[in-house]
Amino acid sequence: MNLPININDLIHGKSVEWERLEFKTGWNLLVSDLAKSVRTMPIEKLGRQMNIVGGPPEAPFPLNVGLLFFNAAPFRFFPATQIDVVWFPEGTGGDKFTEKVFKGPIHRMLREALDFVRRNYLTETVIKHPDRAEATRVANFPYAAIEEALANAIYHRSYEEREPVEVRISAEELVVLSYPGPDRSVRLDQLRAGKSLPRRYRNRRIGEFLKELDITEGRSTGIPKILEAMKRNGSPPPEFEFDKDHSYFMARLPVHPQSRSAEVKLPPTGEVAGEVAGEVTSEVAKLLEILTGPLTRTEMQSALGLKGQANFRIRYLEPAIQTGLVEMTIPDKPRSRLQRYRRTEKGNAWLKSAESRSPSTSQPT
Repeated sequence: MNLPININDLIHGKSVEWERLEFKTGWNLLVSDLAKSVRTMPIEKLGRQMNIVGGPPEAPFPLNVGLLFFNAAPFRFFPATQIDVVWFPEGTGGDKFTEKVFKGPIHRMLREALDFVRRNYLTETVIKHPDRAEATRVANFPYAAIEEALANAIYHRSYEEREPVEVRISAEELVVLSYPGPDRSVRLDQLRAGKSLPRRYRNRRIGEFLKELDITEGRSTGIPKILEAMKRNGSPPPEFEFDKDHSYFMARLPVHPQSRSAEVKLPPTGEVAGEVAGEVTSEVAKLLEILTGPLTRTEMQSALGLKGQANFRIRYLEPAIQTGLVEMTIPDKPRSRLQRYRRTEKGNAWLKSAESRSPSTSQPT
């Protein structure tokens, strides 16, 4: 059921901003008539043509898919619209764990969660062979399999369920858990063989948007691609599970037996980087990179290519200040016309740590 929310309320609340609209990479603006007029078209007309706005002309409202993709905070309308990434350094039976929560438009939180997992928990092991020059490279968990499993969870979960999508990582396995399970036409034995074809799709409109963004392909290709990615990496086969009531769905990716799983690293936990490393979003990271010296708000927005002040403040500046990575040059007078912003010592340390964790590129000699 669509929410009775007037679209004008969303617009005036700055929940819809032009710089937040994401277009498919390589989209030829000269080919699409809609794209050519997108910046001059009334927002309501644009929404109706994209089929994300409904209702009569006198009372338009956003459809559910519009709220999930084009609203800054979908969780306000669909609680638990988020991805929780949980790391268990002592295994799932241990007492310690760290958690990172991703929220926002579902395609953005999906990409940010995948990027976070890739940067912090994926490793590659090089295996040398005495009988040949070529070495074998294996990942502890193949990224392609994780990408398909998590995209599948975002696509097929129910947004009426007040449960997040969860990614549980340990040295032995990576598990993606979502609610509810697949359609009742799906049989577990067929699913494990990669031959299951559901008779109907949940969230078909979400799937259409994800396909346009090159995140999914649709047509029940996700499970076969997970099986293929694990096989190609030499990993044990993945495990899929749901109960007789189809109340949940779990995709379990076992670690590659030859991978040095001990090298999976937590985000730094030292006094300087602290928990901050696990809390730095991609937006804050970009802000830290451009802050090579004290800059005004206008200068920062210009360097980042952003126009919306509210968008910049909420997604970039405020989180950076709250985590102690950025500070004001005149903290006693926040609204001073001379106000500048700069990285703190903690911000410098985090950026240096992030650069050291990034894979270096070898130059030919």
